[in-house]
Amino acid sequence: MKNLFVLAFLILSHSVFSQDSKSISQERPKLVIGIVVDQMRQEYFYRYQDRFVEGGFKRLMNEGFMMKNGHYNYIPTYTGPGHASVYTGTTPATHGIIGNDWYVRSLGRTIYCAEDSTVSGVAGSPSGGEISPRNLLSSTITDELMFATGKRSKVVGVAIKDRGAALPAGHLGDAYWYDAKTGEFMTSTYYYDELPDWAKAFNSRKLPEKYLSETWETLFPLESYVQGAPDNNEFESPFIGMETPTFPYDLAALKENNGGLGLISTTPYGNTLTLDLAYAALEGEQLGKRGETDFLAVSFSSTDYIGHRFGPSSVEVEDNYLRLDRGLADFFDHLDKEIGEGEYLVFLTADHGVADVVRYMQSERVAAGSLDTRFVLTQLRGFTNQHFGEGNWILNYSNEQVFLNRYLAEEKGLSFGELQKAVADFMLRFDGIKETYTGEDLRRLEYTKGRKSLLQMGFNHKASGDVMVILEPAWLSNSVRGTTHGTGYTYDTHVPIVFYGWGIKPGSSSRYATITDIAPTLSMLLHTRLPNGASGQPIGEVLDVE
Repeated sequence: MKNLFVLAFLILSHSVFSQDSKSISQERPKLVIGIVVDQMRQEYFYRYQDRFVEGGFKRLMNEGFMMKNGHYNYIPTYTGPGHASVYTGTTPATHGIIGNDWYVRSLGRTIYCAEDSTVSGVAGSPSGGEISPRNLLSSTITDELMFATGKRSKVVGVAIKDRGAALPAGHLGDAYWYDAKTGEFMTSTYYYDELPDWAKAFNSRKLPEKYLSETWETLFPLESYVQGAPDNNEFESPFIGMETPTFPYDLAALKENNGGLGLISTTPYGNTLTLDLAYAALEGEQLGKRGETDFLAVSFSSTDYIGHRFGPSSVEVEDNYLRLDRGLADFFDHLDKEIGEGEYLVFLTADHGVADVVRYMQSERVAAGSLDTRFVLTQLRGFTNQHFGEGNWILNYSNEQVFLNRYLAEEKGLSFGELQKAVADFMLRFDGIKETYTGEDLRRLEYTKGRKSLLQMGFNHKASGDVMVILEPAWLSNSVRGTTHGTGYTYDTHVPIVFYGWGIKPGSSSRYATITDIAPTLSMLLHTRLPNGASGQPIGEVLDVE
């Protein structure tokens, strides 16, 4: 009788355990796909939609849930901080990635957001391998997924840019990025001592050489591209060896003088290559097929390289998005077949927007300008020497931040706060500079509205500068041709936030939302802890399914 009781108990326990395991597995999708389109404005969904296919961006628009008024909630809007903020659910004030590069007083030099001298490259070239997420001071949603499953999940980040792969993959995932010198995707010893076999096989296909033997021509007749400026204009930056920034682009002829194999980054084939690697990672790691929720973080970097060179009103940007749209449609079809329609979750956003080309805006009689920072710094050094005595008062100017010499101020018995205020007031004399704030004020006051609030959310007490500068709308520093980003104006902050697939109802909302809400929303969907520095809030419209 006792043996029968034990047997019955074991059978019942196995049944309950099996049901619990099944219910747990059903609580999460098989696979999460995080997509960051570098430099994508929200408006691109609408500007180019007439020529989008049904299965790409339109699938996300029509079958996903879109927060149409999604924004970055801090300054500066750059790639490193953007990826970090999306995946941590907080801003640079907390996660510590305050720029792509920033000056470090104690080192007397600038550091890179993903640099790590304790590791070395695996594949690729040695100079491209000292990369890891160690500068990221808070956990990511990908880290929290790993913790939630006892690290049985797999997380893989892929991108042309190393920071676009390493930061989303978090501290526990794997990351692969493109090496422009060798044409290989590589990683570092932070992750592996040797590339996985599937990655080696991918590199052996030599796809960059294949794509760079092509000619980049428009998908449609050139004259049908009417969404922006004419193809031939004086606002864009032509490739070396071309007199004008115009189609077609003979990539084989341009390669030698335009970065060699690195040229692919500034063509649509960089996005194609990234998708090729995503397919290889899905198959090689069996993502979404192992009984645990896996996470593939994909960042499309070529949209940024092309956007910088040609600007958001260019034919090149339009053609690139039309091609990316078709690539995404094929990718989603592949996921439907391999993972199962409705079995995977996608979110898509951008790491920042972009400003219009200054000279293009001026040609249209819109107020815009270029700040000559060299002239400003020359004047500023003269001012500080005249008023406070000879010395190296200005240590660095970068990311619209001035780093002042605290030790020199102490040596001369000068209040550092007074020095900050004097410099901030002086810089307001220059056309193009709209506002200035001192580090001392950003430390001791709390701002809740306006650009100063955005500035404070990007201000890290240990790492940021001593005087923070905000330019006038549509002004850029040292701009001649092409464009950039980094401000708190809507052209840089307004980006897509869209969820699609597992557990997502179709719809949209025009309510203000921020990109720091993405990770908390994923935490609710995936039943994980919030990332440990998260300051965003879950998006109720996405979660509250009726």
